[in-house]
Amino acid sequence: MMKVLMVLTSHDAMGDTGHKTGFWLEEFAAPYYVFRDAGVEVTLASPAGGQPPVDPNSTTEEASTDETRRFESDEAAKTQLANTLPLSTVNAGDFDAIFYPGGHGPLWDLTNDADSQRLIREFLAAEKPVATVCHAPTVLLNVKDENGRSIVDGRRVTGFANSEEEAVGLSSVVPHLLQDELVRLGGIYERNDTDFAPFQLRDGLLITGQNPASSAPTAKLLLSVLQE
Repeated sequence: MMKVLMVLTSHDAMGDTGHKTGFWLEEFAAPYYVFRDAGVEVTLASPAGGQPPVDPNSTTEEASTDETRRFESDEAAKTQLANTLPLSTVNAGDFDAIFYPGGHGPLWDLTNDADSQRLIREFLAAEKPVATVCHAPTVLLNVKDENGRSIVDGRRVTGFANSEEEAVGLSSVVPHLLQDELVRLGGIYERNDTDFAPFQLRDGLLITGQNPASSAPTAKLLLSVLQE
């Protein structure tokens, strides 16, 4: 049985706005069920362990999808989510791939998380794929290869676009604009011409998706790589 590690944020504050953030429910639920329905064993982890914070905006009726509604009635999945493993206890050798759902939370904690960086390096060194969606490509920003180069340097990548951040009104709140940072580090940034439309791509072992609509397709792309 294939095994995928999903890593969620533990950060719940939207800068100093007083608003809450966390992971985006759809970006967790859609990939989770893509994996589960394909017979993949899914393990959940987060920097702090336990229940990761969900962005309250992602639990509204207008943000709900078939997958989020499925999750809301799935007691076993909710129990699993409430008991994520602390990231420091997780070993890359126990899994075939790693997947990071987005939401704004990862911009604050997973960008600089040493355990996350260790895991990404270990997965890539073992030639196992690393997949991220929406804001989660931020986890790649501070990971360097054995030569000290950014792992996004010269690689095709996507992630939440500047225009999408502008559209949700958070450009001046987030600690960095993901598109700008990927480009600054030498990433070859690509995107769908239409904001919030699905777009995902693969460059070697790196798989990235642009936005919430890309979460299930990104998970399916990861599955196709695992099945090669």
